[in-house]
Amino acid sequence: MKQIALSEIKDDLSRFLREAASEQIVITRHGRPAGILVGFATEDDWLDYRLEHDPGFLDRIAAARASIQAGRGVRIEELNAVLKKAEAPVTARRRPGAAATPAASGAAPSLVPRGGRASRAGRGTSRKV
Repeated sequence: MKQIALSEIKDDLSRFLREAASEQIVITRHGRPAGILVGFATEDDWLDYRLEHDPGFLDRIAAARASIQAGRGVRIEELNAVLKKAEAPVTARRRPGAAATPAASGAAPSLVPRGGRASRAGRGTSRKV
């Protein structure tokens, strides 16, 4: 970890930000640590940093670990069986001759809204130039 004076950072921040992508830089003020410059080589590195420092995410991880230690978890070897059990089809009772709904027949619902329009794009958006 490099230590660099704040006055030097201010003079050439762009260069130090590039350097911070490979190692954190401690910013000093009057010889004492005042902050850290953290750079990211990729967008994935930025996402990882955000997750590692998100209190809500860390709380969920801690709760999941506690659940596993309490025996409420599912072993990876048993995961497929548990998922298949959860997805077991529920047979819906229909009256004879009643029309089947997409949900009752297992078909995916239509993504086209009622009225037949697939999207509202272009509706009321034309302008004369």
